[in-house]
Amino acid sequence: MRPNYAWAQQVPKDDPRITVATVTVPSPQGNGTIKGVYAKPAKTTGKLPGILVIHENRGLNPYVEDVARRFAAANFVAYAPDGLTSVGGFPGNDEQGAVKFREVNGPKMMEDFVASANWLRTNADCSGKLGAVGFCFGGGIVNQLAVRLGKDLGAGAPFYGRQPGVDDVPKIMAPIQAHYADPKLDTGVGNGIAAFEGAMKANGKSLEVFIYDGAQHGFHNDTTPRYDEKSAKLATQRYMDFFNKTLR
Repeated sequence: MRPNYAWAQQVPKDDPRITVATVTVPSPQGNGTIKGVYAKPAKTTGKLPGILVIHENRGLNPYVEDVARRFAAANFVAYAPDGLTSVGGFPGNDEQGAVKFREVNGPKMMEDFVASANWLRTNADCSGKLGAVGFCFGGGIVNQLAVRLGKDLGAGAPFYGRQPGVDDVPKIMAPIQAHYADPKLDTGVGNGIAAFEGAMKANGKSLEVFIYDGAQHGFHNDTTPRYDEKSAKLATQRYMDFFNKTLR
């Protein structure tokens, strides 16, 4: 199950369509600062929607960096922050990333992601319309950002992420497009789908739920054997269409 990062080179760092930089964002309520990868089209005309890309519980690995570059190639500006910044950053492999992840102050890391979202939404390249996509742990963070940011989040696409509490659902203003692995294979997250759907419907919120039969938790991550190419490509097309519809 060890990742092969070379598989995740859908958009190389030197792709002429994009520019990529490492950007450090102030996070006074969090760990002080958070560092991440900022990707945007090489040639732009006017301001573009921003997409915050939130990693799994391993830190900002090459897979998630590549997801950010894919958004830049699709004419968004994207920022992928590294929640492990306060403990030295992603250490180069997922095994050590998991160890480092457990060393981070969780509430402060959440504030780091909030700071990253606000930085992206208000920077000079961004139109002010903000979307967020996240995977596993990052999917749960997207749901929490929807609660925290209210109207400042324009759209959220969590992948197999923990759902917010029912009492927090009224705070959500953004349309949500939620992607889930087969609930029979991913019971921990899958068992929360029905309650989330019910709460969103009861509160008049916008929620699309897509379930990928036979796909495992982590099916979008193209660096591991859990990758399900058919499901991942379909999900990618869905969230690209969703962000283009809601943020442009």
